[in-house]
Amino acid sequence: MPAAGFHIMTKPIGPICNLDCKYCFYLEKESLYPNTSRWAMPPEVLERYIQQYIAAQSADEVHFAWQGGEPTLLGTDFFRNVIALEQRHAQGKSIHNALQTNGTLIDNDWAEFLAEQKFLVGVSIDGPAAIHDRYRVDKGNAPTFDRVTRGIEKLKEYNVDFNTLTVVNRHNSQYPLEVYRFLKEIGSGFMQFIPVVERTAAQPGADGLVLIQPSSDLPAEVTDWSVEPLAFGKFLARIFDEWVKQDVGRTFVQLFDVALESWFGMDSSLCVFRKTCGSALAIEHTGDLYSCDHFVYPENKLGNVMEAGLEQMASSQQQKDFGLGKLKTLPRMCRECDVRFACNGECPRHRFLKTPDGENGLNYLCAGYKHFFHYIDPYMQFMAAELRAGRPPANIMRIVGS
Repeated sequence: MPAAGFHIMTKPIGPICNLDCKYCFYLEKESLYPNTSRWAMPPEVLERYIQQYIAAQSADEVHFAWQGGEPTLLGTDFFRNVIALEQRHAQGKSIHNALQTNGTLIDNDWAEFLAEQKFLVGVSIDGPAAIHDRYRVDKGNAPTFDRVTRGIEKLKEYNVDFNTLTVVNRHNSQYPLEVYRFLKEIGSGFMQFIPVVERTAAQPGADGLVLIQPSSDLPAEVTDWSVEPLAFGKFLARIFDEWVKQDVGRTFVQLFDVALESWFGMDSSLCVFRKTCGSALAIEHTGDLYSCDHFVYPENKLGNVMEAGLEQMASSQQQKDFGLGKLKTLPRMCRECDVRFACNGECPRHRFLKTPDGENGLNYLCAGYKHFFHYIDPYMQFMAAELRAGRPPANIMRIVGS
């Protein structure tokens, strides 16, 4: 894994959030920092991080991603300081910022700032009100849909570029077209559909965490909010069915785009579908660097930015082993699978089942991905052929559209 190729998900407020989404895997990370009283990334840590991250990138463009928890809890002044530090340490490079938010705190001040600084904003929303509010509630268990959609309207009013992130769970997976059509109605031109799969341990580990690593041998059960494997595949296939008839080139769905990359013969731009991983890291509010956003566990801590260089940690043997582990632990069943080129066993965090012949490392979502990739195969073959011929993949709509 070349150090220059790494990307970091920044958690400037750690796991602190104003919501209490029932499926959130990150809220419990508060247990990793039991003595913390102030959750904002300290100024000296923030500057060291920004300086080192820019310096470590070999490209002329540097992309920062700010997440949480809920980063807007820090206020616009915190991020005005971020912009000032980025400009101070830019070294002639072009700096870009993305912010992932639940949208509930976006007001005029926030929208004006995000527009002025050209932030790309990702808003978490799971569908229409009844679907969204099933799991996405605040600390008082009150629904959040109205607040999220008000935030989206502010982003649109100020012409802020935004996309949507939809967590596919056991409930909304049953309503694919309702979710998809709703997202189009609110103006989302780029959609991410992220499956939620978590296991709850019978007892918390020594680190205080209940949602456990896939490699853990502790007794555990898949949570009742986790999407079921085949339901996830059918959810994607049903949306694809409508998208391929009328929305290709108009609405961008991340999973469809990266699938076309695979059918075209490219390496996936999405880490979960690459042969190896390790280039997408996460930094906590303390400056602690972890192997991945989904592997913020003590055993996956690489060091702290105040004590070691980002580039040094990102290219460490520990991180190389983490990244190569995805390939090395791929079961024979997956190595021989006809859609391995598009899947590569997906994310290691989901690989906690045994194959029919008893080998460890089968992905929980395997049945869903197989269903989806087999379903889209003829369409993807056509679109990939159009690309090779220098024609737009959207030509598929002439064949299958009404």
